[in-house]
Amino acid sequence: MSAAQKLRELLARPEIIVIPGVYDCLSAKLVEKAGFDVAATSGFGIAASTLGLPDYGFLTATENLSTVGRIAQSINIPLIADCDTGYGNALNVMRTVKDAVQLGLAGIILEDQEWPKKCGHFAGKRVISMTEHAGKIRAAVEARGDSGLVIIARTDARAPLGLEEAISRGQSYINAGADVLFVEAPQSVTELEIIAAAFPNVPLVANIVEGGKTPAISPIELQNLGFKIVFFPLTALMAVTEVMSVCFRHLKKQGRTDNLSGLMNFQDFQELMNVPQYLAVEKEYKE
Repeated sequence: MSAAQKLRELLARPEIIVIPGVYDCLSAKLVEKAGFDVAATSGFGIAASTLGLPDYGFLTATENLSTVGRIAQSINIPLIADCDTGYGNALNVMRTVKDAVQLGLAGIILEDQEWPKKCGHFAGKRVISMTEHAGKIRAAVEARGDSGLVIIARTDARAPLGLEEAISRGQSYINAGADVLFVEAPQSVTELEIIAAAFPNVPLVANIVEGGKTPAISPIELQNLGFKIVFFPLTALMAVTEVMSVCFRHLKKQGRTDNLSGLMNFQDFQELMNVPQYLAVEKEYKE
């Protein structure tokens, strides 16, 4: 069964899917080890970890797809990739989708921001026309062929144009063939309720960024409202950043780490990286 088929099976179940954001192979392997059914790449996470830059459209299609392809190969659970705007017009979207299929991705997110895009919880976002993005969604559906790749249409219209416009765009993108709808950055529980009521038969995404614009309500509450997916895109990135900051401050101040708490055991890390299996294979082919 392909990754896309696995994701479609999960979408057909009644339970909400909690999906952590990842930004490299290590974070993805930890998500899998923790027992999650799906992982999703964070564009902000990849920009920060790869370039040391914010989610301001600095990440190119090549850089993003190269990273998400490696991540998909490192795990056995489906991976959804944040593919920003598809990196251009409908023709560019078709190229992006074909690459995504070849990389074995389960799904991709395509948003209606102007390029260069910004993090969905930043100020100053601008969006292209509804008609243009609907065309890009149709192009994505055509380009995926019979792969089953899940197309998640995202609209960032709430901030610049209001919730009513965001809902209108969502309906247009679903009519264009998107499998899942992602209305980015609603600003209250009431707005989440309005979105859910407007799309009673559509798989919906909620995106919880700690300190962002959307209220951090629980997955079960989101499920009761009618949402199907909840992303936690930056949780791991911010947790790791804090832990590394503490680690480096400790090392700088004390010049040693034998008294530093919170480190993973080296043997456990080797197990995570499958070192024993590689050693066994190496030995087999030496003998």
